[in-house]
Amino acid sequence: MAKLAARGVEIVYVTLTDGRLGTYDSKVRPEELAEERRKEQEEAARILGVKDLVWLGVRDGELQPTVEIRWKLVGLIRKFRPDLIMTPDPWLTYEAHPDHRYTGILASEAAFFAPLPHAASRGDLQPHTVRYVAYYWTRRPNTFVDVSDYVEVKLKAVGAHKSQFGEAPAIKDLLKAYMRLMGKRIAADYAEAFKVLSLSHLHCSVFAEDI
Repeated sequence: MAKLAARGVEIVYVTLTDGRLGTYDSKVRPEELAEERRKEQEEAARILGVKDLVWLGVRDGELQPTVEIRWKLVGLIRKFRPDLIMTPDPWLTYEAHPDHRYTGILASEAAFFAPLPHAASRGDLQPHTVRYVAYYWTRRPNTFVDVSDYVEVKLKAVGAHKSQFGEAPAIKDLLKAYMRLMGKRIAADYAEAFKVLSLSHLHCSVFAEDI
C-alpha cells in the first residue's frame, strides 16, 4: 500500500467487518473494541498514505457471502472503478476465520459481476471491468513485489493495530521473516507475494490454480 501511495495511486480501503470479537479479554466490551479497531485502521491507513476508507459495519464473525453484500461491493467497484482489487485468498487451506474466507469470495464475485450491465443495475453507476484481482495470504503466489524500501513503514502501520497485536514483537518478526523468504524469489531483500488473476481466470478456468 505504501509503495502504491508513493506512486500517487488512488487507494480505497473497504472494511467489511467491525472487529468487535478480536480479544481474549472478557472485560473489553465489543462495542468499545469495534470503535478502537476503527481508529486503529484509520491511523494505519494514514501511515501508509491511504486516504479513502469505506466501512460496511458487518458484525465481526457474522459475515456471510450474501447477495446483498455482493451487490454492495459491485456498487463500490462501479463507483471507484479500480484497476486492481486486493483481497484475502478465500481458498487458503485451513483458514478457520469465516470473515477472511467470505471477504475473498465476495470480492471475487463482485469483480466478476461488476462488468455485467444487468447485474445490480441501480442509479447512474456504469458497469466496470476490474483488470486484476490480487490475493494475499496465499499459498500459490505468482507475483512478487519488491518492498525493501517500505518494510519499516509497513511495520509501523501494523503497530498501529494495538488492540490486535499489543506491543509484542512476534508479529513483526514473523512478517519480516515471511517477506525475506518471498524476497528470495526475486533476489530482493523483502517482497510481498500475491496470486494475481484476471477475470477470465475466475470463471470456468481449469488453469487458474496452476497459473
